[in-house]
Amino acid sequence: MKKKPKPATGTTVTTNNQQQNDASGIRLKEILGVLKKHHITSGIQPEKLRQILEDLGPTYVKLGQIMSMRSDMLPESYCKELERLRTDVKPLPFHVIKSEIERELGKPAEDVFREISPDPLGSASIAQVHPAVLENGEQVVIKVQRPRIHEIMEEDIKLMRHAVSLLKFTIGTGELIDFRTVLDELWKTSQEEMDFLKEAANCDTFFQNQKDIKYVTCPGVYHELTTSHILVMSYVEGIQIDHMEELEEQGYDMTEIGRKAAENYCKQILEDGFFHADPHPGNIRISGGQIVWLDLGMMGTLSSRYRALFKRAVTAVLKNDIYELKNVLLALGETKGRINHAHLYTDIDDIVSRFLTAGFGSMDVGDLIEKLLDMIKSHNIAIPPDITLLGRSMVTMEGMLSACSPEVNMFQILSGHMASILMDDFNLRHEIKHNARLAYSSLSKSLEIPAQLSDLLSITKNGQTKLNLEFTNAEEAGNRIQNSVHSLSLSILTASLFIGSSLLCLAPVEPLLLGIPWPAFAGFSIAFILFLCLLLRIFMHKK
Repeated sequence: MKKKPKPATGTTVTTNNQQQNDASGIRLKEILGVLKKHHITSGIQPEKLRQILEDLGPTYVKLGQIMSMRSDMLPESYCKELERLRTDVKPLPFHVIKSEIERELGKPAEDVFREISPDPLGSASIAQVHPAVLENGEQVVIKVQRPRIHEIMEEDIKLMRHAVSLLKFTIGTGELIDFRTVLDELWKTSQEEMDFLKEAANCDTFFQNQKDIKYVTCPGVYHELTTSHILVMSYVEGIQIDHMEELEEQGYDMTEIGRKAAENYCKQILEDGFFHADPHPGNIRISGGQIVWLDLGMMGTLSSRYRALFKRAVTAVLKNDIYELKNVLLALGETKGRINHAHLYTDIDDIVSRFLTAGFGSMDVGDLIEKLLDMIKSHNIAIPPDITLLGRSMVTMEGMLSACSPEVNMFQILSGHMASILMDDFNLRHEIKHNARLAYSSLSKSLEIPAQLSDLLSITKNGQTKLNLEFTNAEEAGNRIQNSVHSLSLSILTASLFIGSSLLCLAPVEPLLLGIPWPAFAGFSIAFILFLCLLLRIFMHKK
């Protein structure tokens, strides 16, 4: 029996690979064309980077939006410029959206929805949102992921990795951005945002956290109609929080709205450890006397340890305790090199002093956090992404408050919320027991001091004592001492040659050069050269 040949399979694989390579080649040419258009070889400024991302298409717009939240990777000037990236993109035709819904549900859309509006409520880089009505008459919104957006983004990022050498650029400080690290982080974040099941879980968690607060809510999820590519939620007909005139016409007090929104946001951070990472006005609506938080795809998380450290940091700022604040920042981050603690202390003091000068009533806590995080990065301390995301989120929240409710100060509400938490957690009996244990422990240790001193004296008497000292800037001091020793040696050698050559002038040695014996002439010449070297060395050291 003859075996049937299998050329078809191999041909198919080859054809598919060829198609992928052709598609990659076309896309790469498009990318290079955009980079050439913007003269990337002449350098990149924040505005130019934003324009490049906009021209590269929706995928890169989304990447830029995520990059704007990562001040730990990009300088502040770039983050602020990327915040201006447009959120709306050209909507997909309705028949494409409908086919995606039917493909995900596995049935005709008419079997589930009485009506789906062909006009989208919004169209972004990853998804498009349409209002709809279920068969039972309930109003919902359908968030539909763009077809093949995962594959498109993956291909774009792959191409960007290949072209990373072209995308390296120099920033104002002269440092080079690690673009590969940025891409890896962005791809991880984008994957999470493209999983609508995760966003559905975020909605459930957020709702549970806020269920006891009557004035806060979020859209409910229809889990039976939700997949990783479509998300069906209850429709919220509300007014965007920055539409102040419309809200005031409805009888709302903008100061009260801002204060309650800020209080709830502080609760998310300090109590829940699960906060909205992008609280811009478009994601907050007022409906029926409630604050409705929308778009819960990007959420931040804070562990109990990070929350405790954050509370300590705020308390340290309130007390102007720079030493405690320095310890908190060191505990938050991961040391990547040698730290100059004296300079770190001075830099923290300078930043905090500038903010305290303005007074607590006008302090921008988000801006303070960002300044501190940017500063400690320069001291070889890496900050975890969750903390960086918190800083950017607080900046966004304060920007929203300043536009909608300028009388509301985030720092005052944050400190007040912390005080209430401390009072709620205060337990007199527990504190008495805790302090009693501390007193007993301190007394026990104090009784050991005479014995320890006796041991120390015995060790010292026997010559076994070792003293370990760590000097700040020891390397720099060592270099200065070494340079001084070299200069001194050079001076002694020059003086010795000059004196020796002067003595040789008295010797009857021939031939004579310029009227002096040739050994003396050679000695004077070498001494003069060494003298010039010494002067040059002193001049360069001062410069």
